[in-house]
Amino acid sequence: VQLQASGGGLVQPGESLRLSCAASGISFSIYLMGWYRQAPGNQRELVATIKSVGFANYAESVKGRVTISRDNAKNTVYLQMNNLEPDDTAVYYCKAVLNREYWGQGTQVTVSS
Repeated sequence: VQLQASGGGLVQPGESLRLSCAASGISFSIYLMGWYRQAPGNQRELVATIKSVGFANYAESVKGRVTISRDNAKNTVYLQMNNLEPDDTAVYYCKAVLNREYWGQGTQVTVSS
């Protein structure tokens, strides 16, 4: 099983990024997919999750700025992040959950002027 996250980078406050996580080795369409993040010195926290049928759930801190989506034909989950803030700086990880969970390797997002 592999979860390959990409799309991170250095952006200025107010800018946008779209993260992608490509999955292989699992029946992607039936998995709950999620994005989490971990800032230095902090615990890993939920950003958003999306069920196999597309129902999404968001952390309060990102509601209205972030959209999670999935393309089951491409085995990929996305995280569109708009109006980024310095507090969004973290390593972003994707996770796949069914009977067990799998984590991707993370992609760094840095928001700084």
